Amino acid sequence: MKFNEIKYQNPATKTYLGSPSIIRLDNGSLLGTHDYFGPGCPKNYEGEEGLTSVYRSDDDGKTWVNVTHIMNAFWGNLFKHKGSVYLLSSSQQYGSIVTRRSDDNGNTWTHPADGKTGLLFKGGPFRNPPNYHCAPMPMLYKDGRIYRAFEDCTPCNWGIGFQSSVISVDEDADLLNAENWTISNKLPYDPGWTPKEWGKVTRPGWLEGNVVETPDGEIWNILRFNSTPVVDKAAIVKVFDEGKKISFDPETGFIDFPGGMTKFSIRRDPVTNLYLTLSNNNTDPKWPSQRNVLSLHVSKDLIHWKHVKTLLKDDQDISYEDSMKYTGFQYVDWQFDGDDIIYMVRMAYGGAHNFHDANRMTFHKLENFRDLLE
Repeated sequence: MKFNEIKYQNPATKTYLGSPSIIRLDNGSLLGTHDYFGPGCPKNYEGEEGLTSVYRSDDDGKTWVNVTHIMNAFWGNLFKHKGSVYLLSSSQQYGSIVTRRSDDNGNTWTHPADGKTGLLFKGGPFRNPPNYHCAPMPMLYKDGRIYRAFEDCTPCNWGIGFQSSVISVDEDADLLNAENWTISNKLPYDPGWTPKEWGKVTRPGWLEGNVVETPDGEIWNILRFNSTPVVDKAAIVKVFDEGKKISFDPETGFIDFPGGMTKFSIRRDPVTNLYLTLSNNNTDPKWPSQRNVLSLHVSKDLIHWKHVKTLLKDDQDISYEDSMKYTGFQYVDWQFDGDDIIYMVRMAYGGAHNFHDANRMTFHKLENFRDLLE
């Protein structure tokens, strides 16, 4: 398999690699981040994960150099805004919502010490609400505002505890000033909304939402949906009043979505106006947690999705079952890059503890992707 390795972590350390995010800087270099999880990883005084590492490549992703580390940053995404680079994240696993700015291509970063310097929405002490959660998700720019999805895991119970929410800010405001940001109502998932035809679903709930603009100009938050043992489902939460209000209609809010069981990112191609995602489409319903296939999918309307190309699949000399258990191409962050797509993968491959506990961060490029959409 062809890939450029950004970081390798020996599974013997019981430290695993998570939350890849990638952008191309205005000077042409690539900037990437990831965090660490697992029983052996660095933890803060509350015993929570919260360390992010920053990498840069000056040769179009062929080689990478570790630039710095950031404490109290977890599940974060990079984005560019008015000549600076930002990292928007939780302060730790189930922490506060914080943001940082770099004015020197990722070498140094501001610190969110208070509401004037990037502490946007304060979380509670260890596992006491609010327990803010996210993943490296896209930012939506629309009508002069910037939107991003978060969740509050309250009660802090994975799957069933996630409450969907959206934060937003005027794009001309100081992004480090908490007074400029608003947060919507927090919407918990009601198990009674689960379609009866799905049968008994284990721990139904939503998380890791994508805020996107529809072809008609509406704003939706499309969320990963935990629908085990049913596969490839997602949920649509609608956003109103400049991000102050969200709501869900169970009659129309569920869609078939390839890879909806795992984190995915949706972006709209500015050239074709098509929506694209790189996701772990399920190829065997007997393995609802499958992550050993990564594919490109396309949609015209955010509701109907079509498989375009399989990008990564396991090429190791191992059994089918072992591939399902130990290989994962997951939590992909990606960007349009001219005629290409660049993407960074949390990869469990070649000796990983299991498919979830990734031992590699890797960089990839899909060249001339629009040729595939015709």
